[in-house]
Amino acid sequence: MFQLGKTIVSEDIIEKEFVCNLASCKGACCIEGEAGAPLTEEEVLILKNIYPKVEPYLRPEGIKAIEDQGLFITTEGEYETTLIDDKDCAYVIFDKNNTAKCGIEDAYNQGVIKWKKPISCHLYPIRIQKLAEYQALNYDRWTICSDACSHGKELGVPIYKFLRDPLIRKFGTAWYTELEKEIDERKLD
Repeated sequence: MFQLGKTIVSEDIIEKEFVCNLASCKGACCIEGEAGAPLTEEEVLILKNIYPKVEPYLRPEGIKAIEDQGLFITTEGEYETTLIDDKDCAYVIFDKNNTAKCGIEDAYNQGVIKWKKPISCHLYPIRIQKLAEYQALNYDRWTICSDACSHGKELGVPIYKFLRDPLIRKFGTAWYTELEKEIDERKLD
């Protein structure tokens, strides 16, 4: 691990390869697991504001789950996306190939809203852990992503490069430039 500003970055993020392979996994990260996607307080407010525009993009079962449980749930003081029957994210839709996609992102891609999706989804497989003064960036290993690991290895793309855009979205261009400098310096050592 190394410190970069107010973040602590796991070495795995620069050493491990990863490129999503949706043709293989079919977006399993949106329909598997034990919890919804983590949300920030700011994202909860955004969801409240954009939901009327996002609702038309959602499946009926997602809308029903949101009507029954709310736009988000709170677990141990943390916000998460609502789930359908403790499985699929309520915001999940499926394309013609039965691949899970994000209804929020679909609305974004159609130009209906200006918010892409929760940053925890955009940054996956990086998970952020809040520490006292820092945010720790860790690689979340999940067996359903084994094809993404193989695909990333084949293409030679480390996690930090695959997630360039969401990392910049979360931490800014200057932070990402510093990350690249740090990585270049480590290669010289």
